[in-house]
Amino acid sequence: MSYQEKKIYVSVISSILIFTLYTLYAIKNAEEVSITSASDFSFWGSFILVLLPVSIVAKVIIHIVFVILNKITTNEDEPSFEDEFDKIIELKADRISLYVFFLGFILSMIPLVTDLPTYLTFLGLILFGFLSDLLGRIAQLYFYRKGV
Repeated sequence: MSYQEKKIYVSVISSILIFTLYTLYAIKNAEEVSITSASDFSFWGSFILVLLPVSIVAKVIIHIVFVILNKITTNEDEPSFEDEFDKIIELKADRISLYVFFLGFILSMIPLVTDLPTYLTFLGLILFGFLSDLLGRIAQLYFYRKGV
């Protein structure tokens, strides 16, 4: 398995763990009224504003630990360059990720123009943001294995 594939696996697993653990923590500490209230957006705003830095910091730490553990176990350094193949794969995966997020953004606007509860908009944005990252990484893995 190549270094890039291992890195993608670690990224997918860490994204799932971070999102799941943070979501469980936030819902456990939230009041039922603040989650489903149509007029109180403070829970959802703080959920998103805290999730972003927590996710970034956790992923940086996990990446550093991965590089160190990979070096210890395989004596393999992190590649110091990206060739055209890596860049093409990253661009194709980013395109898929953006399509998923854009579709999710459009679908998340439906509760705002219908009589559905407004918190469904935030749920949709959060869910599709997570799915876009996840599907982008899975697409990278697919392209590394099957080719471009």
